[in-house]
Amino acid sequence: GEVAPPRDLEIIHDELRLKDIEYLKKQLEPMERTVGRQGASGDKKKKEEFDTLKKVEAMLDEKKWIRLGHWDAKETDVLNEHLFLTSKPVIYLVNLSEKDYIRKKNKWLVKIKEWVDANDPGAMVIPFSGILESNLVDMSSDEEREAYLKEKETTSALEKIIVNGYKALNLGYFFTSGKDEVKAWTIKNGTKAPQAAGRIHTDFEKGFIMAEIMAYEDFKEAGSENACKAAGKYKQKGRDYVVDDGDIIFFKFNAGAGLSGKKK
Repeated sequence: GEVAPPRDLEIIHDELRLKDIEYLKKQLEPMERTVGRQGASGDKKKKEEFDTLKKVEAMLDEKKWIRLGHWDAKETDVLNEHLFLTSKPVIYLVNLSEKDYIRKKNKWLVKIKEWVDANDPGAMVIPFSGILESNLVDMSSDEEREAYLKEKETTSALEKIIVNGYKALNLGYFFTSGKDEVKAWTIKNGTKAPQAAGRIHTDFEKGFIMAEIMAYEDFKEAGSENACKAAGKYKQKGRDYVVDDGDIIFFKFNAGAGLSGKKK
């Protein structure tokens, strides 16, 4: 059929909303017979859930996404239990030909951005070229990729997609390193050091003693761990430390709490 991205976006939005309505009805029907009839005299927690779901129903009936509503802490807890499709963050990726991506022009780009601004205010639109990214993946070395991008006078959109995807999901990451490898671990923003250690192994969290930390940017600027230490950029932190995105961490823990070996 005819290519019309704004029309397709409208259809996708409606299908996701209708799927939420279908799920919501299955939740509300039994609650209408119990919580709805009991009113204020019934289970308080169930009443709060029922009221929140009725608010969700009103929004969906008005063709609005749940994510665009205003929700207090208790309502948010209810939404987190149900995980509605239209409550999730969205990034719009626009796949262009390599030529259009390089020249940053396509007849649909402006119309897509206008539609997103009107229907999903604040959402991000990221143009990329699947063909370009596929070509880069197939290349055998970083040098070859850099030469290709320099020749085309463009950049890969992959890093922008990953970074903003993490931000949209309220996620970050920290690094651990050993002699043979460096690993990145995904965590929710606001995670404290013991819980971050638990991402590697539950025993690291149980026996947590401290975290030795240097920020990636400090490490990059200094050039080595020893240089970071000499510059006073190598920190020792306890249980209340909130891990920053990009921290490089060495965890110390009590092996008696679980594992018998050293951390790595």
